[in-house]
Amino acid sequence: MSDTISRRNFLKLSGLSAAAAVLTGCGPAARYVTRRPYYEMPEYAVLGESTYFATTCIECPAGCGLIMRTFEGRAIKAEGNPAHPVNHGKLCSRGLTGVQGLYNPDRIQRPGKRARRGNPTLEPLDWDTALGVVREALNGAGAGVAFYLGLAPDHLYDLVLELTQAIGAPPPVRFGALGMFEARATLVEAVRQVFGEARFPYFDLAGADVVVSFGANFLETWLSPVAYTRGFSQFRRTDGKKRGYLISFEARRSLTSGVADEWLPVPPGTEGQVALALGSLLQSRGWKVPLGAGQVDVEASAAAAGISMERLEQLADRIARAEHPLFLPGGQALAHAGGLVAARNILLLNLAAGNMGRPGGIFLSPSRPDSGSLRDVQALIEQMRAGKVETLFIHGANPVFELPPALGFTEALANVPRVISFASFPDETALQSDYVLPDHTPLESWGYQRTLAGSDRMIFSSLQPVVVPLYDTRATADVLLSAGKLPYNDEVTFLQSKLATLLNEPGVTVEATEIATFWARYLQAGGWWTQQAGLTTPTNQPDLQVEMAQGAAAPEGQFRLITYPTHLGDGSGANRPWLQETPSPSTTVMWNTWVEVHPQLAEKLGLKDDDVVRVTSPSGSIEAVVYLFPAIRPDTVAIPFGQGHTALGRWAEGRGANPAVLLGAQLNEAGDLAYGDVLVTLSPTGRRRPLSRLESRAGVYGEH
Repeated sequence: MSDTISRRNFLKLSGLSAAAAVLTGCGPAARYVTRRPYYEMPEYAVLGESTYFATTCIECPAGCGLIMRTFEGRAIKAEGNPAHPVNHGKLCSRGLTGVQGLYNPDRIQRPGKRARRGNPTLEPLDWDTALGVVREALNGAGAGVAFYLGLAPDHLYDLVLELTQAIGAPPPVRFGALGMFEARATLVEAVRQVFGEARFPYFDLAGADVVVSFGANFLETWLSPVAYTRGFSQFRRTDGKKRGYLISFEARRSLTSGVADEWLPVPPGTEGQVALALGSLLQSRGWKVPLGAGQVDVEASAAAAGISMERLEQLADRIARAEHPLFLPGGQALAHAGGLVAARNILLLNLAAGNMGRPGGIFLSPSRPDSGSLRDVQALIEQMRAGKVETLFIHGANPVFELPPALGFTEALANVPRVISFASFPDETALQSDYVLPDHTPLESWGYQRTLAGSDRMIFSSLQPVVVPLYDTRATADVLLSAGKLPYNDEVTFLQSKLATLLNEPGVTVEATEIATFWARYLQAGGWWTQQAGLTTPTNQPDLQVEMAQGAAAPEGQFRLITYPTHLGDGSGANRPWLQETPSPSTTVMWNTWVEVHPQLAEKLGLKDDDVVRVTSPSGSIEAVVYLFPAIRPDTVAIPFGQGHTALGRWAEGRGANPAVLLGAQLNEAGDLAYGDVLVTLSPTGRRRPLSRLESRAGVYGEH
């Protein structure tokens, strides 16, 4: 083999176009050297020209590919990786603000210890002492060690899982607010019951011709919004294909419902009944719907949902004529005591449509989900409350803020002698921790993220540092490995040992026979994935039948509460001024918490725009500003999630209120929070507070 390489191949393989690795100037083409971020200009960099790194966005669990532009050692701009099979070069607003996390002035810059919990001042701690604390904790009784992890990154979960097995500790609890609002555990359990495998479903929006969404806000926050937005654009307009038709059942008009061809504002909790009624009507049109022995009262179900029989018949006709109909079980439909039944009913409509493993149908992801349910969190809280947890490690999550206070996490935390947080920012949970050992931010970090919800193939999406760490922070994986409980020298050694299992795989983007070449090409591409779709075709569980899912009406004077996530995600985005300044797509409001009230309900209660009201549930109360919103049911109110921080830095603290205070502790059968069953009252405070909004205060028609 020749040791020379052509200029064309050199430029192709060098880092000039979104690369993380370059060839050496001499030697065979198989010899790679990894390009690294720098303080001082290296030989390969050119003064005044940008360098690009391929990495992964972990602002949410979707795992979109990033191309980060850096300029003379500084991160400048994030773009989507056009080669990545999840986002194909696109990014959401959260992904674009990663640089504001990196350069945030409120970052925790070095390890510290608190004299007492709740004290905002951290006493400086050197890393040797900090590592000694970690070693002491991990060398103690294994059963007394617990880990609470967020939904990203995946490599840290894998490492902690190995670590807990090595020391005899319980497996890590993995949970996040986004998973709670998506009702992930309910969706996965419904898939297991209907199709026999506990996996995430993948919905092929692009190939469908009619999509029926039950509370799935896939254009904003549901599962993998960038991937599903791309699928939706192809669903709407693809050469040689008829324009797709979207039907949305949702009590509040989200961005997804706002672009639907038909939006039907059904009462929260009746989505399962609507699916049952549609199933009965489709059965009469020749579909094989497993309705069971009981007779379905379609008229009663339609009446409970506030839909006329004529309208429901028209919808059934349109769906029956479709070649590739697709039904989506979204978080708002599953966030009830009967959410698991509703999810099964909706999935069984896909089964009746015969779209298992077909274009425009439903598939199963190639990887098993490893996120937990709120039931797992409750079990941990009980262990903490009983004094059985001696050391609690927390990473990638802010349970003091995210979890409903009714669960009692903060109170149980007082019974844990030692709490160690790896937070990069001074959030509410870090404030209640004894030690804060700050991790690098994602743009300074190594790792990988497995993609489950937004792609049709197996993906290990790579993370790599695009800049040298700005402060005296340290990778959490390296901190845990310092205890010597696992056979890895450092985080990169661990990553390479995991990725080594992918060597010699055919038909993939990164083919190599030894790890050094694989590692360089893997970083250059932004990850490893198969060239062809690798999804599983679901199979029917023949003994399962559609069931009735009841939705109760709210008593007089009380209203159903919809709590929904926004571009602030799980609330961690509230410290990004770009996100705070981004208007809500439905209301154009910024920087605050509002409660959406239908004008008819507002008139009945004597409320006007910008009135401050007290919203009260059996679990607690908050104050919020009224926003008159005609695109919601008059018997329902809605509050966005993400504001109301008492910590997290200058752009997050003291803005709005946290609606988690209103949510109870009731779980559905799958272990998810039944946050859609919360009833609230509204009480005027007599005060007014003008909201920051982009729209005219006169309203479109001057009605405000």
